[in-house]
Amino acid sequence: MSRLYRSAAVAALAAIALPAAAPSAVAAPAAPHVRVTTAYELPGDRVYPEGIAADPRTGVLYAGSFGDGTVYRMSGRDRVAEVFLPAGADGRDTANGLEIDRRGRLWVTDSNTGVAVYDAGTRRLLARFDLPGDGPGFVNDLAITPDGTAYLTDSLRAVVYRVAPRDLAAARGGRADLKPYVDMGPALEPYEPGAYTLNGVVAGPHGRYLLVVDSTGGDLYRVDTASGAVAKVALHGGDMELADGLDLRHGRLWAAHNVSDAITRWRVSADGRAAWLRRRVVDAELDAPTTLVRVRGTLYVVRSQFDEGGPLGSGTPETPFTVAAVRGL
Repeated sequence: MSRLYRSAAVAALAAIALPAAAPSAVAAPAAPHVRVTTAYELPGDRVYPEGIAADPRTGVLYAGSFGDGTVYRMSGRDRVAEVFLPAGADGRDTANGLEIDRRGRLWVTDSNTGVAVYDAGTRRLLARFDLPGDGPGFVNDLAITPDGTAYLTDSLRAVVYRVAPRDLAAARGGRADLKPYVDMGPALEPYEPGAYTLNGVVAGPHGRYLLVVDSTGGDLYRVDTASGAVAKVALHGGDMELADGLDLRHGRLWAAHNVSDAITRWRVSADGRAAWLRRRVVDAELDAPTTLVRVRGTLYVVRSQFDEGGPLGSGTPETPFTVAAVRGL
């Protein structure tokens, strides 16, 4: 979640297609129409949703509140989401990154404390992993590889933490500290102390690498999960400025660019070392999208309204807070 302010509100939908190279005499095909509608409502007057995840087994959606830590469940049977975990549950003040692993465990990050792991069937807290040390940190987003290993970004420390299955088993029923896996600070552009850098993270095919965004610098990085080696991804046709949550499916990467009200779609090389911008959609109806998840051809996008009375603004948000459905992208 970037701390940069919105540049300019966009009043109408703008879908920009980037066609492949072709002779100038041949017209490029028109880009498909992109539709943004409301899928779900999130009850509460200070929700400011930040994270979203889909259960890979059922497609059930979960969203988290940055405002108070509430976690919501959306099953598709009701337009209004139900409260799955109440505000402040287990000492959680925020609910940023959300992910559900293949065994039905819901991971919820709290920017100030770490990550909590729940049984999505019973809502039982299974374990907690705390932010290590005494200095400030900001646990933001997470990704889980096929072997069950979780990787989490820290926006203030520019660190990626790792929770392996053996770590979860050892902490089951209790708590432990997060373990730093790789310090990405040396690879990033130089920033002033206190800058918010690392944000969204996704796992590549077979979990061999991670893609991690630096939303302040507008760069994307590849982290090798075996060696921890960090390399900047070659971006063609655009950048990752203000990019927040990511979703990667079959070589296509979607990014939510929060207060710029934009979503981009990229083609990623098989080795994760290069990406080409294919579409960029800007729409004020996205209301500062912080993250997204793709389910059955639809992107579900949280409308954070961070610039309307939230962390980045002083206005009055529109209620109810909502999750958007974006089709055609």
